[in-house]
Amino acid sequence: MRIISNRNSTTTRAPRHRLWWGLRVSIVVLVIVGATSAESGPETDPITLTILVHNYSQASRAVIMAAEREASRILREAGVRAVWLECKVDQSTADTQELCRKPVEATDIQLRILSAPIRNQYQDTVFGFVVNPVLASVFYDYAVRLAKADDAQFELPIVLGCVIAHEIGHLLLGADSHSGSGLMQRQWRRESVRKAMTGALLFSAEESEVIRAEARRRMRVPKASLSEHGY
Repeated sequence: MRIISNRNSTTTRAPRHRLWWGLRVSIVVLVIVGATSAESGPETDPITLTILVHNYSQASRAVIMAAEREASRILREAGVRAVWLECKVDQSTADTQELCRKPVEATDIQLRILSAPIRNQYQDTVFGFVVNPVLASVFYDYAVRLAKADDAQFELPIVLGCVIAHEIGHLLLGADSHSGSGLMQRQWRRESVRKAMTGALLFSAEESEVIRAEARRRMRVPKASLSEHGY
């Protein structure tokens, strides 16, 4: 009888033992997942800006699209996703034109690609100029000259993409946002172009943090109150 009793108690304890360890493992997994979610919650939310492109230059559609890809990569490195809408100045599809005519939102940026510099009170660099909070203009001819000067004319889209990211950076970083190095330099030298060719001409870590914060702030602006915020 004792032998039978011992067997019963053994067979009873074994499942409980396994159940206890199973519960401990489950608790540990839940704690790890919860901590990971808490750490990455807001940071993993997509920070998105819509760029409405108006091409007034001689740049081809292929060059513009390649430049947009490079600018997207640079912004993505800073933690911001860019969505590009083509707003042609001649003809376009009805859907695209409708999107381009919609009321401006805080997360919209109007991008003009101009052939050459124009006289205006906002011009601050050879790259182009911005009118806060949503208008950025870049000079296509400057990108062409810069690429040719470094024998990188075949990489013109990359240079143009960096110029576009530079001016968008001014809108998100605010006034006096030039830096001594990197993408936000006032003037680029040969070394800057070479960094662009290798994908190393980027926003700094500090600039990226400011850009993300400003993009998030714009995402929180209610559509009904854009005029109150200067949009």
